[in-house]
Formats: sequence, C-alpha cells, structure tokens
Amino acid sequence: MLPALVALVAAQVVLTAGASAQADPTAATVTVNTRAGLEVVHEAATGVNHAIWDTHLGSDAVADLLRDAGVKAMRYPGGSYSDIYHWADHTAPGGYVAPNTDFDTFMGGVRRAGGQAIVTANYGTGTAAEAAAWVRYANVEKNYGVKYWEIGNENYGNGHYGSGWEADEHPDKSPTYYATLVRDYATAMKAVDPTIKIGAVLTTPGEWPDAIAAAGDSGSWNEIVLSIAGPVVDFGIIHWYPSGDTAAQVLAKTDRVADQVAMVREQSRRLAGKDLGIALTEVNTSYGRNTQPGALFAADAYATMIGQGVFNVDWWNVHNGIGQVREIAGHPDYDDYGLLSSGTCTADGSACQPALNTPFAPYHAISMVSRFARPGDQLVTTASTDPLVRSHAARRPDGGLAVMLINQDPDAAKTVDLRFAGYSPAAAATVLTFANGDTGISSATGSSSSATLPPYSITTLVLRPNGSATGPAAPARPAVDSVTDRTAVLSWPAPPAAVKYEVHRVNGANTEQWGETTGTTFTAANLKPATEYTVNLVARDNAGKVSWSSPPLTFTTGTPATSTCAVTYRESTNWGNGFVADLEVTNTGTTPIAGWTLTYTWPTTWQQVSSGWNATWTQTGYQVSVANTATLAPGASTTAGFVGSYQGPNVRPVAYSLNGKLCTTR
Repeated sequence: MLPALVALVAAQVVLTAGASAQADPTAATVTVNTRAGLEVVHEAATGVNHAIWDTHLGSDAVADLLRDAGVKAMRYPGGSYSDIYHWADHTAPGGYVAPNTDFDTFMGGVRRAGGQAIVTANYGTGTAAEAAAWVRYANVEKNYGVKYWEIGNENYGNGHYGSGWEADEHPDKSPTYYATLVRDYATAMKAVDPTIKIGAVLTTPGEWPDAIAAAGDSGSWNEIVLSIAGPVVDFGIIHWYPSGDTAAQVLAKTDRVADQVAMVREQSRRLAGKDLGIALTEVNTSYGRNTQPGALFAADAYATMIGQGVFNVDWWNVHNGIGQVREIAGHPDYDDYGLLSSGTCTADGSACQPALNTPFAPYHAISMVSRFARPGDQLVTTASTDPLVRSHAARRPDGGLAVMLINQDPDAAKTVDLRFAGYSPAAAATVLTFANGDTGISSATGSSSSATLPPYSITTLVLRPNGSATGPAAPARPAVDSVTDRTAVLSWPAPPAAVKYEVHRVNGANTEQWGETTGTTFTAANLKPATEYTVNLVARDNAGKVSWSSPPLTFTTGTPATSTCAVTYRESTNWGNGFVADLEVTNTGTTPIAGWTLTYTWPTTWQQVSSGWNATWTQTGYQVSVANTATLAPGASTTAGFVGSYQGPNVRPVAYSLNGKLCTTR
C-alpha cells in the first residue's frame, strides 16, 4: 500500500554552510535545492555560429579561443547564407564567400576546438539530394561524424508572412510546402546515415511570426510544420533576439524562457505525437552586444535555456563587424554581434575596434557558463530574494556543486547568503568572477556560505561536498500515466534492490515530499484542479544515502469532469502581438443563472485584455472578470469576445470560474 500524501513544508530541512550568526540583514538570500532537479547538460549545450563570409573561420587562433572558452558546438555555414550555400563547390550566389571557409576548413577548426558541428542544409535554393550528398561526404567519405543537421534557416522569413529576408526559390512559400519537403530531406539524408538527427525550423513562442495564420493556411507555422514534419524529425529549431532599448529591458526577457520552451514542448507532443529536442541555434541581444549587459544576458540565457532542457544554444556569431559605436556600462560598445573583434573601423574611420580576435564581454560569459555547467552535470532549482541577483546551480557527477550568481545592478555590489537543501558543502569554495571591464575570469578561494558580487558581474562558486558524495544512481524521469482534476498516477522503471523512491513536489525554492515507495508507481491525491505541478524522484538506499534528483516531470491537473458550467476558449485571429478570441460559456446545471460573472487568471504578466464585447470586461493585475446581467438557462450557451495583447509567449488560461464555481474547460 502506498503511503498517504505527506506535506513536509514545515519540516523541510535547509542546510546553511557556515552561516554567520550576525548575517547582513540587507543581503540577498539564494537557496539552492538539489532535490529539485532540472535537466542534464547536453554534450552540445554551449555553441556558437560560424559564417562563410568570415575570413577567419576555422583558423587556429579562433579554434583555440573557442576551445579555451569551452565551446562544444559550432554551427555552419552561417544564418541566412545557409539557404544560398552549395557545399560541393563552396558557392553562395548573391553572397560573399571568404577564402578558406569551405566545409573541410570548418571541420578542421571544429576538431581543433574539441567540439562538434551543427550543419544547416540548403532549403531555400537547394534540394534533398544535395543535402543527402553532403551527409555522405561528411559522414561516409570523410568520417566527420556530423550528428546534427538543420533543414533551412528562418524559412518563415521567405515573404509568406509579409516580410522576406530568407532566400526561397520554391513556387510555394507556405509552411505546408516547407514541412512536406522537410520529410523528403529527412528521408534522403537518413538513408545515407540513419544515426543523424534532423531539425525543422520553428517559430519562437511570443516572437514574430509565431501564432499567425497567413492567407490560405490552416494554422500557424508551428502547427502545420509539427503536424506534417514533426513525426519524421528529431528536434525543433528556434531563434531568439529579444528586443529592448535598455539593459534592464533585455535582461528581464529571460523570465520568458520557461514559457517559450514549455509551449514548444506542448506543441510537439500534441501535433507531432512525441517529445522533440529543442535547439536554440541563434541568440543575441539588442543592447550592449559587446559590453557587460551582453555578457550578463548571455550567461543568464544560456543557463536558463540549458536548465529547461534546450540541448544546444548558439551565440550569433564568432565574428561580425562594427556598427553603432557608443559607450555602454562605462566601456566602448561596437554594436557587433560577434564574440570576437573583427578589428574593423567605421566607414569614416572615426572609431575602430580593438585588435582582431580580442574577446568581447559575452565571450567571457560563455566561458563562465562552460565552467559552471559541464556536459553531464545536472542543473537544479534555485531562488533569489533579490530580483537583480539571478542564480543558477549545477550538480556534478563527482559530488561537486557549482552556483552561478549574476548581479544585474550596474552600480551596487551585492552580498549574498547561500542556503542549501539536500546538499552539505565544505566550508571553502573556488570563486570565479567576471566583473564589468575585466578582460578575463579571475579565480580565488572563498566561502561556500556567502559571496560579495561586484556590480554588473558574473560569479561562480565551485563547491565540494562535506563528506562522502556517493549514493544510489539517479532515478529516471517519472512519467504521468493518468491525470484527473484531483489525482495523478506517476510511474518509473523498476528500482534496484534495496532502494526506495521519494516523490518530491517542487514549490518555489522548496520541495514537499509527497510520499515514498519501493514500487514503480505512486498516486498523488488531493491535488488542486487546473494547477501545474512539477515533481522529482530521489532514491534512498538502506544506508540512508540519497541519489541525485531525477529530471523533472511537469503536468497540469484537469478541470472537473462534471460541473454546473463549462467554458470553451477559441482564438480566431492573431497578428503576432495581439489576437481576437471568444469564450463560450454554457450552463451545464439544472437551474437558471440570473446574471453571471466569469473570472480567469492570465498565466503571465505580459497578457492583457484590450477591449471586449457581449459582456463587461475588466482586468486587475493577472485577473480578468467578464460580467453579464442576462439570465443563462440550463443547457444554454452564450459567447463573449475580446481583443487581447501580449509581449511574450501567449499562454492560454486553464481555469475559469462562473460565479465562484470552477467550470469544466472544454
């Protein structure tokens, strides 16, 4: 028999290593909870983009710099050039191809750097046969072992949605045509090497043209591509260039990552029928690209994406070129998308970059990420009491723990007190720091219980366990077999002998132990309807030693199967940052409802009702109220519509209450 649901919030043990009896009352507190595991760092997690118009692509100097930064993946042949590039003769009609940038030169640099390649096959002006021949050359003739292949680059930018920058010579520019050809590409390429992984281009939730259905299309780009090509590809490709005119605006955008990734996962499960991998093969910032704001964004974005299970994140790009020159955060910023200086000057010669290959600040941020979270490490949940102190933590197979702290305050240092749940560190820590204006990462010995973060800085504490770190193997991610509004049945592979599993629910920075069992299933009861839950498993042996946490399982309970009301949400039009939708409200009870008020809560801060009809619409904070004085008879339905706006992933509400009664969501 399974034990009853156990709530241990009050009994949650939080260990503070060497905590001072006279702690600074103004200090931020960062809690690291190793029982609340996130995702494991992939071998290709930290990546960059190369471009065939870069004269220094594949050079020994560049390869050595990327190796020193811990870069593990390099993408080729470079953004939109991918859709005009023909690998066999190394040409890109309409574009510039620099000398010594052919595929073999690129692979030489990849091997020298100790990384792996991510190759984008030409969709816009190429063919499936050309892509298959490239796979044959790379993996059969040359034995390069290129595992990851994309089909095209940003192909939604071919003019189909009104804006065109991506080459596309096909007679049909629709997502249906793209997805159909992706199936052909995947079939031809995998016939040559069945071990490769194929990626299809997706739109990023909340970024143009996500959710837009163009004329003649049955749905949005992602809906169509995942329905047609999803079953035959292995991962989805997203790009992200968050906008903002200030550092604060851009740095806040990493709060959207969890919703972005969750929406792509939900779409792939629903439309492709499986969990696709997710690769963010281009990312950069709109502010402070070469100075400390860019570095702070890079560190936070990489760590957040990796923790959410994005297996590859690639900065755009290695070299680029000078743009608008201005001072940002006290230092010259060249508006250069590159990680390394191209050594160029403005057209009038009034300003020049530093010497060729001088690392810009984001280079050091990526170097810090690679030191913080190595392939095979597992990120775990953290929380900070100060919104300007971003925190991430990674648990290592050898028992170590790394904590990365990002101080986004440009002017003030921050004192941080560290607290640990499920982990007891030794007193001393190795402290790695990259502060504003630094030309490299410094290393020192410090405390595992507190740290002082310079203004605008990235600090990583590398900790060792206080005592033995051996324990059972980490459990596999649990699966959810059935979910109702009040219960969920969890399952996992059979445990080893003499091991029991603890089921932990993540609640912010804390965990609540729901129960434990030596079996392979657990039924969670007394759950709240229409609520998202994240759970992890921890194995404990007879000696009391505990394992790493499993990767997380996230599920949402349903609404009541029977209620006195039902609500159906329908979106009819979307233009990228706004939409039109309606709510159909049905009286499923046996008595009339004389006057009604429907309430629901937006999942994010960036969603807003702009106007509405057939009811009185109001919004306060997250909560929306829809009021109507009419009587709703038993079995009758009525519809109220609204215009909404959003500035990030447009996550749908899941719970609606009519006159305080939770309705069935249809």
